[in-house]
Amino acid sequence: MSMTLNQRSTETRTSATHRPVDVQEWVNEATALLEPHTVVWCDGSPEEAQHLIDVMVAQGTMTRLNDDLRPGSYLARSEPTDVARVESRTFICSQDPQDAGPTNNWEDPTAMRETLRGLSQGAMRGRTLYVVPFSMGPLNSPMARFGVQITDSPYVVLSLHMMVRVQPEVLAGISEGASWVKCLHTVGAPLQEGQGDTAWPCNETKYISHFPETKEIWSFGSAYGGNALLPKKAFALRIASVLAREEGWMAEHMLLVKITSPEGKSYRVVAAFPSACGKTNFAMMQPTLPGWKVETLGDDIAWLAPGADGRLRAINPEAGFFGVAPGTGAGTNPVAMDMLSSQTVFTNVAMTSEGDVWWEGMTKEAPEGLTDWQGQPFDKDSGALAAHPNARFTVKLGACASLASEWDDPEGVVVDAIIFGGRRATTMPLVVEARDWKHGVFLGATMASEKTAAAEGTLGEVRRDPFAMVPFCGYNMGDYMQNWLDMGDRLRGVGRMPRIFHVNWFQKDDDGRFIWPGFGENSRVVEWIVNRLEGAVAAEPSPIGLLPKSLNTEGLELSEEALRSLLSVSPELVSADLDDAEEFLAQFGDRLPPEILSELHATRERLSS
Repeated sequence: MSMTLNQRSTETRTSATHRPVDVQEWVNEATALLEPHTVVWCDGSPEEAQHLIDVMVAQGTMTRLNDDLRPGSYLARSEPTDVARVESRTFICSQDPQDAGPTNNWEDPTAMRETLRGLSQGAMRGRTLYVVPFSMGPLNSPMARFGVQITDSPYVVLSLHMMVRVQPEVLAGISEGASWVKCLHTVGAPLQEGQGDTAWPCNETKYISHFPETKEIWSFGSAYGGNALLPKKAFALRIASVLAREEGWMAEHMLLVKITSPEGKSYRVVAAFPSACGKTNFAMMQPTLPGWKVETLGDDIAWLAPGADGRLRAINPEAGFFGVAPGTGAGTNPVAMDMLSSQTVFTNVAMTSEGDVWWEGMTKEAPEGLTDWQGQPFDKDSGALAAHPNARFTVKLGACASLASEWDDPEGVVVDAIIFGGRRATTMPLVVEARDWKHGVFLGATMASEKTAAAEGTLGEVRRDPFAMVPFCGYNMGDYMQNWLDMGDRLRGVGRMPRIFHVNWFQKDDDGRFIWPGFGENSRVVEWIVNRLEGAVAAEPSPIGLLPKSLNTEGLELSEEALRSLLSVSPELVSADLDDAEEFLAQFGDRLPPEILSELHATRERLSS
């Protein structure tokens, strides 16, 4: 069955006379290659979204949830082979393999294009080719960038409606000369005449390929997440990081929040955390300290650039959340649970007998009568999971009760502080402030986190993830670190530069229990950071940076000994960590900025003294 949109609504808003010549030519080339049954130019309208939903419900791709319990919400179940980003099938196709660097999979761009053309020949037969124009960032922002995605997946189109700004005005901007990124995607599952479709068409062969010189993305075979929603990681980080380096800004895997003190003064903070390090909880933090307020500006990606005043500013280029559901509950993230109460698309979670959703971490006990993420009756005693560990929710930013009013300010918000973080049972203290910008870049360059699941490797093994960008940097990370140093040079001398900090909520005691309570109590660390920005509290020099002389722990059941453990540095552990970091950094060879090694050696000298 061919999945088609009614073209009537799209033609009235994106008629052929308003389509940029270069976009039309690209669509014509793609159509000749992919051979779709129908071509539809999308406009992002509510009517279009509803038609996509109707098509997917009829197809069996999505199930409408109980409107009394979860109004306007739907559940999608993917194929079990198509459940997450596939880093092993993600490629940077630069002309020079050294430009991709040792942390990326490289493939020759000419060879990759040939492979993808062969796979894509006729790949959309019997399907609809959707043309989706979108803006990353507010349409009128000097920091916004445009793109057009071609896809044959209505699930992808509906997700883009929620995740980015799908607007026909993007095409007008391109017609007026704005640059744009080509995003070509197909599930790679052509339909023969009379052939029935599957609920989740995809292909066992998968490629997510990026061409940094020509600013193109080509994805084949997957319909899931970052493999298929190309504006997200593929554009907003991998290609945008290349654009950022060329144009003098930064595309970062960072949350963005507004923090307001009891005195009513506000600060904007970006923070980079690898997975399973409390990123979403920080983005939607509910402080336990009276008078403090944290508002959400973004939970995943931030673009940073010097503003007209010379100060570093940031925007969230996205317009929605695509978050991991398992582990999210009223106790861990009540703001997220509230925003998921309606108008949400859930993927690969479990469904209750009443037609609502459930996942591990939502409640302590699984309800009776669950249907698991693969559509089978769930046996609580089997040891299996009801929801897939990477089950997702997709919802618009406007659903978030803690959303700051300036989230779509076209000028962006001034960045007062930058925070790096990792999950470490030992070695790194609760919070440390960088000595200066270069030292802060070194802290970001040596970030590490311990693996939390056997599927990721050895439990507890330390994984280096500089700036939380290893899976997402579109070029050599040595050059990427240089871009951070260059940004410091641009900002220096224009006034107050952002201060840089590193946090670690995950220290454990000798019995393996977390020492710090985390969640809303992290506002106590935020309070110290703000006081440092204001010069209101002193700090203690240490070999790795500036440590708190004291921390507000009033009301916490935290012993003096535990606090000392949280705020102290073990020379032996740090020395061993520096050895590991140096080995990791060595792979970048002469692309590693010498300042990074200088900071490493300076830290060693402070340790020895």
